[in-house]
Amino acid sequence: MTETGGIVYLVGAGPGDAAYLTVRSRQLLAEAEAIVYDALIDESLLQLAPAGCQRIHVGKRGGQPSWQQADIDRLLVAQCQQGKRVVRLKSGDPFIFGRCTEEIQALKAARCPYEVIPGISSALAGPLLAGIPLTDPVMSHSFTVVTGHDCDRLDWETLTRTPTLVILMGTRQLDEILRQLLQHGKSPQTPIAIIRACGTSRQFIWTGTFADIRDRTRGESLSPAVMVIGEVVKLRDYLLPDSPSRRPLSPDSADAVSMSNYSSHAANSSPNSASDLTGKTVLVTRSAGQSSTFTEMLTDAGATVIEMPALEIRPPSSWESLDSAIARISEFDWLILTSANAVDYFCDRLLAIGKDTRILAGVKIAVVGKKTAATLQQRSLTADYIPPDFVADSLVEQFPEDVSGQKILFPRVETGGREVLVAEFTTQGAIVEEVAAYESGCPEAIAPEAWKALQQRRIDIVTFASSKTVRNFCQLLDRQSRSGDRSWQSLLNNVRIASIGPQTSKTCYELLGRVDVEAEEYTLDGLLQALLSKGEGIY
Repeated sequence: MTETGGIVYLVGAGPGDAAYLTVRSRQLLAEAEAIVYDALIDESLLQLAPAGCQRIHVGKRGGQPSWQQADIDRLLVAQCQQGKRVVRLKSGDPFIFGRCTEEIQALKAARCPYEVIPGISSALAGPLLAGIPLTDPVMSHSFTVVTGHDCDRLDWETLTRTPTLVILMGTRQLDEILRQLLQHGKSPQTPIAIIRACGTSRQFIWTGTFADIRDRTRGESLSPAVMVIGEVVKLRDYLLPDSPSRRPLSPDSADAVSMSNYSSHAANSSPNSASDLTGKTVLVTRSAGQSSTFTEMLTDAGATVIEMPALEIRPPSSWESLDSAIARISEFDWLILTSANAVDYFCDRLLAIGKDTRILAGVKIAVVGKKTAATLQQRSLTADYIPPDFVADSLVEQFPEDVSGQKILFPRVETGGREVLVAEFTTQGAIVEEVAAYESGCPEAIAPEAWKALQQRRIDIVTFASSKTVRNFCQLLDRQSRSGDRSWQSLLNNVRIASIGPQTSKTCYELLGRVDVEAEEYTLDGLLQALLSKGEGIY
């Protein structure tokens, strides 16, 4: 370690999706204080880092603006010398065309500690995910991997004799690659596969021969891609699993297949089949630093998910009122918890001041929502009452007993919460004591990957699980656009607005002018079902 305690991890990100990260890589991302990443990194990986992690994009994509290697070297050294845990995130494996040598030399020269973490190279993962084995007892006793970045440096005579050839970074040179191989003796009928964006929901595969592959891919964006050349390409027809969702994309390109259609959900072809979201990109607004179960649900349903932290949950400005209420907890008849945040902050505070949940033995607990109830159960507590409609207003309307004269403790968000619950209970004669258990605010800036996706109009659906996320979403876009005229709303012209329930929808109408999808059951699962049930009728 340096005196400041910094260290640089050169991490292989694998082919794309977080599912193909190593356990060690995922752990380091979760602990990173700075991530230096290239253009080929799937943006979903950045969401595994803590909310306060600095994310630095350095390009490294052919034909696009990129940092010079010397500048990247200096950046890594500087970040390490500031005492940070730095993840240098590289696509695939760091030692396969990853230019690690220069970066390691710079770190060694500056006496900065480092560690190299292996990753799955796209040269291996791409063919596998396309159903193409690189070796076969009959067709291929070996394979060769090269980069097509500089065709003049390749030994084409030797490459022509290799049974299976894998080419990375070669789609811009496709014509020259085919010309060289044909010139050195390959047959025009040699099989070839081009696998774009392997290991992500954008994966797409074209197969053909030297004679027709240019026609099959004409007008298509091929990069980034892995090319596989050799007889083993023919084996994919025998090795890919049979699936009802496997289908040609057009009559004249029967071998062009989107791998996002190879879904484990294909066997379940019910009306609410998860394939309804296949090919859709969903922007999920959520709390910064909190894991998103909803993201996992959407991903399982076939969607590509981009997370946009739109809430920051933090301690209240003072613990005084909550501590005082906890000290007098035996005075209360009911404890009302309307969110998972309220459960967590209340229970954590109990432990922080030397108490535990046993002091709640004489207090009945009411919660709003399945998620809140589940969070309570994780604390070994069971709710005495959960309203059927999963909203705070329903809690008052259908409360199981007369509250007149009863004392109710209501730990809640410090500012910005709805006042209906307190007002209604007070009207019915209850004595309600509100205490600040946590605070929620708007992040300082929009997540770069979310803003980029909106600008590029890659978002199909944006989801909101609370009124506050709607307000903060608009506030973040106002800040980012800096125009003051809400011109950013044009970015949502073809985007579907999805709301978890009536109160959130009301705010959507106020600030965004519409709601396209509203959950019938006001839960995340209900929101997912609403998205699935709409199907192609709305998307």
